[in-house]
Amino acid sequence: MDTDLAALAAAYGVATEFWDQAGQHQAVPTETVVAVLAALGVDATSPGGIASALHERRMRDWRKALPPVFVVRQGEPATTWVHLPHGDSARLWIELEDGGSRSDVVQVDRWVEPVDVDGSLVGEATFAFPTDLPTGWHRLHGELRSADGGTRPIGTTLVVTPRRLELPERLRGRRGWGFGAQLYSVRSSRSWGLGDLGDLSDLVAWSGHDLGADFVLINPLHAASPVPPMAPSPYLPVTRRFANPIYIRVEDVPEYAYLSEAGHKAMTMLSAPVKATNVTADLLERDPVWAAKRSALEFVHAVPLSPGRRARYAAFREREGAGLDDFALWCALGDTYGQPADWPEELADPKGPATEKARAELADLVEFHTWLQWVLDEQLAAAQEAAIDSGMAIGVMHDLAVGVHPEGADAWALRDVLAKDVAVGAPPDMYNQMGQDWSQPPWRPDALAEAAFIPYRDMLRTVLRHAGGIRIDHVLGLFRLWWIPRGMPANLGTYVRYDHEALVGILALEAQRAGAVVIGEDLGTVEAWVQDVLRERGILGTSILWFEADQQGAPLHPEHWRELALTSVTTHDLPPTWAFIEGEHVRLRHELGLLATSYEEELEAARRDLAAWVGLLQGRGLLRPGAGADEVVEALHRLIAQTPARLLCISLADAVGDKRAQNQPGTDQEYPNWRVPLTDGAGNPVLVDDLPGNALLRRMVATIAG
Repeated sequence: MDTDLAALAAAYGVATEFWDQAGQHQAVPTETVVAVLAALGVDATSPGGIASALHERRMRDWRKALPPVFVVRQGEPATTWVHLPHGDSARLWIELEDGGSRSDVVQVDRWVEPVDVDGSLVGEATFAFPTDLPTGWHRLHGELRSADGGTRPIGTTLVVTPRRLELPERLRGRRGWGFGAQLYSVRSSRSWGLGDLGDLSDLVAWSGHDLGADFVLINPLHAASPVPPMAPSPYLPVTRRFANPIYIRVEDVPEYAYLSEAGHKAMTMLSAPVKATNVTADLLERDPVWAAKRSALEFVHAVPLSPGRRARYAAFREREGAGLDDFALWCALGDTYGQPADWPEELADPKGPATEKARAELADLVEFHTWLQWVLDEQLAAAQEAAIDSGMAIGVMHDLAVGVHPEGADAWALRDVLAKDVAVGAPPDMYNQMGQDWSQPPWRPDALAEAAFIPYRDMLRTVLRHAGGIRIDHVLGLFRLWWIPRGMPANLGTYVRYDHEALVGILALEAQRAGAVVIGEDLGTVEAWVQDVLRERGILGTSILWFEADQQGAPLHPEHWRELALTSVTTHDLPPTWAFIEGEHVRLRHELGLLATSYEEELEAARRDLAAWVGLLQGRGLLRPGAGADEVVEALHRLIAQTPARLLCISLADAVGDKRAQNQPGTDQEYPNWRVPLTDGAGNPVLVDDLPGNALLRRMVATIAG
């Protein structure tokens, strides 16, 4: 690769080479690097363009008095540069988030050779921050003074992040445990065909009070498009900040009680068809559920709010600000024009005059979607309150997806900080030899920094507001992401580096403020230094039993597993443990044409792996010879209880004997991903109402909580 092109790529964090999962060195094609740089707004199509881009990149910071944002760790020495006309002087001070100020930002003796910037000589002064600053989002102010006495104000954002995120007080000195559940699949007799936030409140209250659980980890509740068909995948939302109103429990909205008699009759007519599906094991259908709920919620929305409720609603709208307004407008535009591809061209610009005109014309629809988010906020708060009241140390643990739909609300409203013409994915590995294209537009590292990471912060704040914990899917994405240029196959992508110090630090800061624990999903090929950084910042990793192996590939003995981790036997991307033992994961991939080798070879390999785990269980006295599948499942959970992991998780599907996978990676329409209701081993639906009397569930809980 051309030396200047490689230098330009390095300046923008674009990898020109990498080591794959098999440990093989891979060179990135030149056309990939050029296309990724184009997505970053850099023209690298000619030698002249490359030279010009290199010059502009070198001059970028020299043209600024201060960086657009500065992120530091509390208690650690840190400095910032100030660029100013050569010979001028500067002073800095800090306006603290709480209203206080600090003037002890001192210049340090560090000589930097002045640089010619657009015909003027620019120097660099270095200032040191005090090490005892409180955590928070502060403002760094400054003043440049010229030789003739003139002054010019400067300023930037200063973020002080915690050195380490500590576990909740209730977990100090002990481990915690809880359930992992796909909420939409966990229905009750009161559900409208899908599990909802009322079901979540019941689940946390019962499991906390009755079983002593500390958390319930659920799938992402991020919003999908309100326009059918509603995408079933919780990992391809239209926004990661706001939630899906399909999870609202209609009867729990306070205004529901004030419906007229005719309104209550309408509720019964709307809910009856979808409630009837609760007692079947049929695949979950979101569109009829949302159609019924939306009609019902429109009835409830028409009930006037009391003065107190109006005040709380206004406070919610003020807190969520422009982000909420833009999301609600996007939903209203969808209601009016359908899918974004069908919108009038002038509405593609979220800040354009046509969009502002539509905001006024669609005010009633915008307000309805805003109200839906408030109702969700209240019901999320009620679920977390029920969890804490039950004695849970953590409560509801939310899940944050990697990215968003390329035609969704975030891709529209946050277009200035999301990259165009590229998608996030994964390079080739042993499971996907051509790599994976997840179709999600990534953050632009440069634009996100220019925005002082505020879009990222606001997303975290909204999700964490009523969370006791958060799981970060593909936490490696805080360090680097695999970018795939439009029109290229997934295996021709490359990695783009992110400012992990800022992203991890801000995550720790917002989680600390929310009192939440953070779990990083760090499965797959993750460099040791990445796990070291996460551990150092108090972010727990993820351990899945089937993936824990020693250097020889044998099952890793539990005492050697990580302590700072959420540990479980299985995950939502694998079949429940009962099915895994029976080789269901091999049969399913065979039927879907996803195997790289023959069915017999894969099945034999799976049997060998299972035999190795059974041997370990028997060797530790956890399983008798000739034991059945139910005893193996219980023994595997006893094994994870012998690890030092601070958090243990039981899949609710495992706890009731379910055998159907929620998701089969590498498929879209070939398998009913994210549409499988919770059932027992015989395929009978299991409702929240049934859980207290489920003997199998109590035996499973005893394996790790006894």
